[in-house]
Amino acid sequence: MARTPRTTSGSMPLSELLISKESRAMASFAVRDLDEMLRFPPRRYVTPAPLRSLREVQDGEEVSAIVTVGSIRDRSMRSRRGHLLEVEVSDGSDTLELVFFLSHAGQAEWHRARMGEGGTILVRGTAHRDPRRDRFQIAHPEYEPVDDTPAARAQALRPRPVYPLKKNIAQATMRSATATGLENAQLLRRPVPPEVLDARGLPALEDAVRLLHDPADLDEARRGRDVLAFEEAFVLQAIFAERRARDERTPAPALRADGPLQGEFDARLPFALTAGQITVGEEIAERIAREHPTSVLLQGDVGSGKTVVALRAMLRAVDSGHQAVLLAPTEVLAEQHHRTITALLGDLAGAGRLDGHADATRVRLLTGSQRTADRRETLLDVTSGAAGIVIGTHALLTETVEFAALGLVVIDEQHRFGVDHRRRLRAKGPEGRSPHVVVMTATPIPRTAALATVGDLDVLSLRESPGHRRGVTSFAVHESFPAWERRMWERAGEEIREGRQVFVVCPRIDEDEEVPEGEEPARGVLATAERLARRPELGGARIGVLHGRMSAEEKQETMARVLDGRLDVLVATTVIEVGVDVPNASVMIVLDAELFGVSQLHQLRGRVGRGEHPGLAFLDTRAVPGSEASRRLETIAGATDGFELAEKDLAHRGAGDLVGEEQSGLQRTLRHLDLRRDAELVEQAREDAFALLEQDPELTDHPALAAAIADRLRHADPDVERS
Repeated sequence: MARTPRTTSGSMPLSELLISKESRAMASFAVRDLDEMLRFPPRRYVTPAPLRSLREVQDGEEVSAIVTVGSIRDRSMRSRRGHLLEVEVSDGSDTLELVFFLSHAGQAEWHRARMGEGGTILVRGTAHRDPRRDRFQIAHPEYEPVDDTPAARAQALRPRPVYPLKKNIAQATMRSATATGLENAQLLRRPVPPEVLDARGLPALEDAVRLLHDPADLDEARRGRDVLAFEEAFVLQAIFAERRARDERTPAPALRADGPLQGEFDARLPFALTAGQITVGEEIAERIAREHPTSVLLQGDVGSGKTVVALRAMLRAVDSGHQAVLLAPTEVLAEQHHRTITALLGDLAGAGRLDGHADATRVRLLTGSQRTADRRETLLDVTSGAAGIVIGTHALLTETVEFAALGLVVIDEQHRFGVDHRRRLRAKGPEGRSPHVVVMTATPIPRTAALATVGDLDVLSLRESPGHRRGVTSFAVHESFPAWERRMWERAGEEIREGRQVFVVCPRIDEDEEVPEGEEPARGVLATAERLARRPELGGARIGVLHGRMSAEEKQETMARVLDGRLDVLVATTVIEVGVDVPNASVMIVLDAELFGVSQLHQLRGRVGRGEHPGLAFLDTRAVPGSEASRRLETIAGATDGFELAEKDLAHRGAGDLVGEEQSGLQRTLRHLDLRRDAELVEQAREDAFALLEQDPELTDHPALAAAIADRLRHADPDVERS
């Protein structure tokens, strides 16, 4: 196909620009237009060896040289099928032989035509001495025709981009396609106004993509990447600025009442609120008293008392004549919240009962597996407004759930939910008004990541733990030291004999036997429970299991047995990672701990030490002592601060898909922005994007930015709409 550049701006389809082979190669990476191709980053760069005289070549050395092609010979190989092409080259100081092993004669003819006897080429490769002929050879070198000029010699030293490859795609194809794209860089869509880039001292987009794909040195490549990283941050911050502006135009119920439920609740709390809980509670109260919807991220380490802070805000909503919702990601967690909140409220949750307080409300639970009669009763209370507080799972998001006067939405473990979930709940507000939203996370988010992942939320942090928590001491246990592992189970048995309980977490439900030879399968819940029943250290402990394949009734029954002390050991998957509150549990053992993420391990150990007894967490691993995985576990065991660990988790896993429902795998939609490295760029992009949206809230004068926002939202989550 002829390469015919278009003269109009926009996202040019690659089928109009590239030959079919190049277009197919790019399409294999879902790159189908010019804008996508020139933003598709090289995986790395290779810096050629310095140009040198052939007389100086050493055995096994990387060689770059500009040479003249001498004789070209090809023949059929005697010992196997195919052709052997031998090319003698010289730079005037010495000679070298280039050798190609080819599958058929046609390939030899292609190389002959490309080199040409007497032609000048730049050749790169590793030289090896052929002892039979006492001369150096390079097998299958890279080469390209050049003129032997100062400019050509300078070009030979430039870093070369290395792009990702898939089957049957050559690196030369990716480079050729990108080079053609660079010839049309003036047609790129520019989401960031040129004056913004200029004010930040960044190159123009057209220059940036040239620096990225054809840099003179690695510093130029970095400067090109910085522009595209800034662009990604700018589009994200524009999305957040739009949401903020939309909130400012949307009415919300002003939740301003100070009692009576809040005062009664505070008076009967069995512990004193921390200074942090009081301060953050006041900040939330101030925000939800506004007449426009507030969006707050309440983050705190494991055990910092977020639920009590959220409940006090929910009671303020009820006191103000509205309803409050608590959305949890799993039924186990929703049921845990329901038990905790009803226990904390006591008779304040007994509206309609003889033992209920005069000012009481109703607290209802709604999950997908509820019995029909219970669900019908709950929905009636929700619709009528009799239920002031509603706790549930995704079942709350369905169209059949209608609230009488929803004023506040609390979302627990916000990383399990996306923007679309918030949007659906906000649509359930009364008479066109949007409820306020508080999202909670026990996985603290570093500041830069917070700006880029939840930049439409105000971040409030709880950093201290209530005094009634005894805390957790953690240890990394290497199974290669049997005495360590034996002592771990002995400590578990000792705690059980003292009347306390133990959690054992496995990465699987079943154990997969199909593993590489010499490796053991990751531990599964069912097989582990059977093995623990035979361990003498546990002395006949009562063992139960909990995992995702169990029915809701089975999960409820198991958790009831744990809570009332009928089980000593619970073997589970990460279904207990969040929200499970068993004050009598004092030991957490995580098997195959090297398979879990940093925040997961921190969350899991937070399940113990929640009552009067100190907790013990054992991170049991088969990793080789001293290995990277082993060192990571040692670091986690030695660190107790979740904010510190969050930084490590950001480095290890990335920050998630930032505006969609899936919150893991940053590379899914971001190609250039690195939240740890680009903190300053994120801050600058936020300042510039918010300023632009303040001046042009409808983006009338910035159609390229509006289009980029639409693309970004569509790629992150097809169900998210701009409204």
